[in-house]
Amino acid sequence: MQYNCICKNHLRNGGDANGVETEKVDRTVVRNQSYKRGGIGIRERHNERKNEHYANPDIEPERSPLNVHFRRCDATYEQKLAQMLEAGEVSTRGLKEDAKIFEEMVFDVNTAYFERHGGYDYAKAFFGEVFRFAEKEVGSPYILSAVMHADERNKGLSEKLGKDVYHYHLHVIYLPVVDKEVKWSKRCRDPTLVGKTKDVIHQISHSKKWAFQDTVNEKGETRRMASYSLLQTRFFNHMRDAGFTDFERGVEGSTAEHQEIAEYKVSQERVRLKEIRADTLESEMWLDELKDRIRQVEPMYRGIVEVEKMGKKKRFSDKVELTAAEFEKLTSLAKFAYKAQHTIEDLSTQLRGWREKYFDMKSAFERLQEKAQPFIEAMREVPETVISFLLEVVQKAKEAREQQRIESQRAKEMSKLRAESPWRVRIDNAPEPPKQKPKSRDRDAR
Repeated sequence: MQYNCICKNHLRNGGDANGVETEKVDRTVVRNQSYKRGGIGIRERHNERKNEHYANPDIEPERSPLNVHFRRCDATYEQKLAQMLEAGEVSTRGLKEDAKIFEEMVFDVNTAYFERHGGYDYAKAFFGEVFRFAEKEVGSPYILSAVMHADERNKGLSEKLGKDVYHYHLHVIYLPVVDKEVKWSKRCRDPTLVGKTKDVIHQISHSKKWAFQDTVNEKGETRRMASYSLLQTRFFNHMRDAGFTDFERGVEGSTAEHQEIAEYKVSQERVRLKEIRADTLESEMWLDELKDRIRQVEPMYRGIVEVEKMGKKKRFSDKVELTAAEFEKLTSLAKFAYKAQHTIEDLSTQLRGWREKYFDMKSAFERLQEKAQPFIEAMREVPETVISFLLEVVQKAKEAREQQRIESQRAKEMSKLRAESPWRVRIDNAPEPPKQKPKSRDRDAR
């Protein structure tokens, strides 16, 4: 789920001193997502930048050291959960095996907002306060990790401003914990304790943490809403009290249609879908790679164990006795090793060749993309005019091809007629008769 807060921009028209084009409003998005135990590893590798390769081409690994950890996990998320369970800090009693254990809140603001306010330093101060809000919201002991990403380049805004601009956002991984009171039952021997609190269990429960609540909208209508739908108001109030006064809270539960906000929500959902697809592709690639490694390592390990067991060392000599079968096996492995070495060298040469081809194709693609950039910008600004122009060009090309086809057909028909009538060809090819001289007038007079 995601919820929007709207921040008012005091520079309503034109651009600011940094050349950043100002919009009517700046928007922030709070997304809350739940994960099962088997699905949190993908998020951990993304959030903590543990992958070697990323499906998102805008991530620049050389800038990853600039990411800010407001809370760093000293183990994997799974290991940290196991430690907390063992220490009795949290409990999963009563949960199903496939229950949602981990939660993630992502705080995201449009890139231009931070660029106007100073960029990286302002983003650190802003999300530092957001982290304090997250601590108050879910409990500081239950936050496993909180990291601000500063290594994702905003390609569109960078090209527009002519400099590198980065998109800042905060990932907060936490456990949805609620305090569950255990009461003394009637079986207690002390009647005065019956009904009183015996113990408090810190229970992990997504459904109880984000239970539905009855709220009243601006029309006086009562609606049942998940408690995290009120994050918008709580987030707005916290940031306003902290001194970030350029935010304007959106209307809770409003059903009013606003074209600009609706378009923004659609764009945010598209971004989220892109992230999900990227994560899915990344996980599939990682799983395939893991399976390949297992298939490769397992027979190799068995072979190593078998080789280590071969031979029997003599007591008073450095020599080793081998059976005929063991000798044959070692000889076969040695021959295979030489062949494998040659194959590896050959494949390495081919790989270098393919790598060079890849970079050549990449360069060609970038050149093509650069050439097509005016067309892309024209489609973005005036799509109807561009489409109309292209249709006109296509129509003229069709007409030219049709005219060429007609002329070609006519020439073929004339050639065919000439081939069928030799006499006509002979007359056409005959020389012109000599012209007769005019008779003299004197001769006519006689």
